[in-house]
Amino acid sequence: MNVDFINALEEIEREKGISKDIIFDALESALISSYKKNFGSSQNVLVEMDRDTGEVDVFATKDVVEDNEVEDESLQISLNAAKEINANYEVGDVVKIGITPKDFGRIAAQTAKQVVIQRIKDAERDVIFDDFINRENEIITGQIQRIAKNNVYIDLGKTEGILPPSEQINGEEYSQGERKKLLILEVKKTTKGPQIVLSRANTGLVKRLFELEVPEIEEGIVEIYSVSREAGSRTKIAVFSKNPDVDALGSCVGFKGARVKAIVDELNGEKIDIIIWSKEPAEFIANSLSPSKVVKVIPNEKERSAIVVVPDYQLSLAIGKEGQNARLAAKLTNWKIDIKSETQYKEFAAKQTIENESKIAAEELKVKSLEEHSDEISNEHTDESYDESSDEVSIDSSDEK
Repeated sequence: MNVDFINALEEIEREKGISKDIIFDALESALISSYKKNFGSSQNVLVEMDRDTGEVDVFATKDVVEDNEVEDESLQISLNAAKEINANYEVGDVVKIGITPKDFGRIAAQTAKQVVIQRIKDAERDVIFDDFINRENEIITGQIQRIAKNNVYIDLGKTEGILPPSEQINGEEYSQGERKKLLILEVKKTTKGPQIVLSRANTGLVKRLFELEVPEIEEGIVEIYSVSREAGSRTKIAVFSKNPDVDALGSCVGFKGARVKAIVDELNGEKIDIIIWSKEPAEFIANSLSPSKVVKVIPNEKERSAIVVVPDYQLSLAIGKEGQNARLAAKLTNWKIDIKSETQYKEFAAKQTIENESKIAAEELKVKSLEEHSDEISNEHTDESYDESSDEVSIDSSDEK
């Protein structure tokens, strides 16, 4: 340990951002372990390093006890023996006794090298973790480094990210050396350093791509309300403008479709429907089923469900292949959507009318039955009243006789 070592620590502090004191603390802890390992000591050991010269001193620490209470001489010292070292010691104090071995400098140098190397690695990992943990849900561009067990490993510059199978776009091919835009999905701290999980399938990727391509979104003039996506196939994105003079749809599409085309190209041809959000549920639901035309929407706000009527020839378009269009619209709006053609709706409405009329007729019959029953009860009460009156008359006549 010498001045050159101290200078090296100061340079590390400047370049790597690792505090010199942190390295000294780590060194002192490591040297305690090295001392016990090399010299087999069961004592309480303390190592102190001079922050200016790097000089190392090893001490055995002992508790001061009464002269007749010493049970373990490696851990305790009598009061008289302590006072021979320093007259100010009292029972309960801790005495430091120098035990630095002659060749401990060599051991200290080896330990210092290992500790500094490890500390630099740990600090670099911490810097990477701190950098990426604040970038979750952001887009990053990386280069495909290798593919192993269906996992795609991406070179992100300072570190490597992983694109697991669950976050890959279905059907998308990945080639070594190819550059891709990815969403930083999650940053985990592991014993081997930070693990950065990336995604190409998450809806957040589409949202971030629109923010990159559409300045009006970045500036907050146009806002994204919601996104629904089936990665590799189709995405619906609902937007609205805070400025009546700015067209949200036109802003997202761009001149001759340039903006949305750039996003579609990045997603390898994934279809994107841009929907105008409306605070009126019926209008928003109708828009969400684009490109299908909608005749009318009958919303039930209490149940957040709606019946949507479309032209007969547009029914399959509204539902989409394997129900995809309807499914994405439901996710986008967060409403349960029941799509019917005009013919189906007429049949449904007619059936509902018949059922309603039947219910009304049943209710009327029930009311009539109750009224008749009430009349019968009323008549019975009237008869009983008459009989009682007759008895009273009869009794009165008897008394008179």
